[in-house]
Amino acid sequence: MAKNILAIVGFILSFYLIKHRESIGNSFGEYDWMKYFGGIYGIVVIMGIFIFFWSLATITGTEDTFLYPFMRLIPFATLRETPPPPDIF
Repeated sequence: MAKNILAIVGFILSFYLIKHRESIGNSFGEYDWMKYFGGIYGIVVIMGIFIFFWSLATITGTEDTFLYPFMRLIPFATLRETPPPPDIF
C-alpha cells in the first residue's frame, strides 16, 4: 500500500518537474557537463521522465524487469534473485 502511495506521489512529482522545469532549473544553475543533455532544463525533464517510468513500474509490479539495466549501473544496488524452482520429484 505504501509503495502505491509513493508511486502516485512520483507521478505528481514528475508532472510538476516537467511543467515547472524553468523555475526549477533557474534555482539550480547550469554546469558545463549539462550542455550534452540539453542544459539544466533537459536534465530536469529527463529526471521527470525517469521518475514517471519508475512510478509506473512500481504500480504494475514490473520494476525488477523494467529497471534491470539501471540497477546494473548502480554498484551498491541489490538485485533480487529469483528462487530456484521447487523439486517436483
